[in-house]
This record gives sequence, structure tokens and C-alpha cells, in this order.
Amino acid sequence: MEPLTIPGKHGLKSVGTSRLLSLDTFRGITVAAMILVNNPGDWGHIYAPLGHAKWHGWTPTDLIFPFFLFIVGVSISYALQNKERAGLVGKIVRRSLILFGLGLFLNLFPKFDFTTVRIPGVLQRIALVYLACSLIYLKTDTRTQGWLIGMLLVGYWLLMTVVPVPDFGPPNLEPETNLGAWLDRTLLGGHLWKTAKVWDPEGILSTLPAIATGLSGILAGALLKSDRPEAEKTAWLFVAGCFSLLGAYVWNGFFPINKSLWTSSFVLLTSGLALQALALCYWLIDVQGYRRWTKPFVAFGVNAITVFFLSGLIPRILNLIKVQQPDGSEVGAKEWLYQTFFVPYFDSPYNASLAGALTFVLIWFGILYGMYQKKIIIKV
Repeated sequence: MEPLTIPGKHGLKSVGTSRLLSLDTFRGITVAAMILVNNPGDWGHIYAPLGHAKWHGWTPTDLIFPFFLFIVGVSISYALQNKERAGLVGKIVRRSLILFGLGLFLNLFPKFDFTTVRIPGVLQRIALVYLACSLIYLKTDTRTQGWLIGMLLVGYWLLMTVVPVPDFGPPNLEPETNLGAWLDRTLLGGHLWKTAKVWDPEGILSTLPAIATGLSGILAGALLKSDRPEAEKTAWLFVAGCFSLLGAYVWNGFFPINKSLWTSSFVLLTSGLALQALALCYWLIDVQGYRRWTKPFVAFGVNAITVFFLSGLIPRILNLIKVQQPDGSEVGAKEWLYQTFFVPYFDSPYNASLAGALTFVLIWFGILYGMYQKKIIIKV
């Protein structure tokens, strides 16, 4: 489901009831940030806010993925509201399989080693959350969805802090010995995140609270679709975000905020901040009509999955192209471009790395904005 827009007083204006321009802007900001943090010039030199927290705690980068899942939930509430139910489940399943398959392809490329391929991943989690949240949306009302969020968060907390870990002992939240890591090793074996090998940040058990993140977006969408006055919708989004943040920091005292575990406190933190960010975008763009500044972000938002997939694939293709160095050694084309056009012009390797990431984002903006102007939207 993509937005239909026409010229408005201050730029672009959403048309129809199926989309919000503010939602596509929020999505575009999130995707642009995702590309930025995923593509530094040098992974050894990144500023702290552009990296993930090592374990407990959070950084701005840790907000990006849950924000996207929250937006998936909001989008579901708009995209499926007036759809004919006949054949809809099949379409949902098919789209989920495509997303999952794209994620597997990224993990396989370029070696296509099925014996060690990582099965979980970002697109895979998006696929599972989209599938679960879409089916829940079709089969339940908002009250039930709210109860499901509570059950998922409390149930996950109890599983992680009460259930003993087989072959280890007492429940714990350490990277290699928590219940989720044990389940990943048991069911997925050698098909986990290669950096850790024995656990996965997009693992099986932590997908449950990630579904709660998507459901929180569905509830936000239900509020935005209601007949309440626009100012009241904005206020309720912001207030809900405040209560969610309060709950996050209370829960953090005994179930720490942790992205890799996707803890219940992490869900409340990120959903609360997403609610407030959406409230701000909605008030500025759809209520007050300040739309001209949104164009660059809408360009990212309307082709979100496409740019995420290709921005992950193209650097890998560049690394297959070898460039010979003066000393006879060879490096990948991506590394050669970075060492040639960025490193010599910056005193700080951190600034050079950041410049490389920003350049990558700008290149994609040029491509996506051209596609947006020509109304080229690739739907998954």
C-alpha cells in the first residue's frame, strides 16, 4: 500500500483515507536512518550514537528497527481496513514469504552456502511480524489486541526470568546462556548470526515481543482512523507515548532495556518514542499542513523495502569487484572507493567513516527521488 498525493497549500497533501503523508514521512526518516547506520565507511570507526548498545541499554540506532516494525503495524491498520476478505489471507502469507525469501537471499549472497546460511534476519523478522499482526488485525478487535500486547510482554518476561535454561541452569539474561539463545541453538544450530554463532539478535523467542511492537502500531493506527478531533488524536498519541516510556523505565529495573533480547521494557521504550514521533509528524504534516520538507523522506518511504534490500545487496556486489593496489594486493571496490575518496580528505577516521555513510544515503536519495518523481513504486 503506497500513498497517493497531490499538490497542497504547503506542498504535498494525502488523498483518500488509506494513507497518511505523515506516516510515509516517518517511514522515510526511519529508512534513511537505517541506511546510514548500516553503511559506515569503516565499521571500526563509528560514532557511539550510530552503533548499537553492546548489551543492556540503548542508543539512537537501537530505535530504528522497532520504529519500522511499529510503522508496519500502523500501515496494516490502514492497508487492510477496507479490503475484501476473500483471498486476503493468501495475499498476506504470500507477501510474508517474499519478504522472508528476500532476507534469506541477502544472507546467502554471494556464497549461497546453504549449510551455514543465517536463517533469521531483519527482513525475516519483518515478514513474521507482518504475518502475525495482519492475521491478528483481521481476526480481533482493538481491545483484544491490547490484551495480546500485555500477554506477549508479560509472558516473554516470565519465560526469560523464571524458566530454567536447559543444559545450563537458572534463568539469566546473558548473551550465550539465556533461554532465547538456547532455543536458537537447539532449533537453528549453525544457522545463526555469524558474529555471535551461538545466539541471534533476531532469534525465535524474541520475535514474540517484536509482534507486540507491531501491534502497538496497529492500535496507533486505530486511534488515527477514529472520528476524534485531530488535536485530540495528537494528544492521545503523545500521552500514550508518555505512559509507555514510564512503564519502560519501571520495568527496566528488573527486566533491562535490551535490543538484542527485545525485552518487554525495550518494547515499551521504543513504542513510546514511536508514538511521540508519529504524533509530531501527524500534527505538523497532516494537521498543520507543513508538507514541503517531507518530499525527500517520502521518496525513501514509498520504496522502503526496495531500498533496504538493494542498499544491503550493492555493497556486497562491489566487494566482489577486486581492485589491484600498488603493492600488488587486491581490495574490494567498496573499500577502494572509501580509501581513495574519503580517507585522504579527513583528519579523523570517524569523520571519514561518517562521510562515507552520508554519501551512500545521498546517492540513494538521488535514485529514489527520481523514481518518486516518475511515480515508480516497487511493491513487495
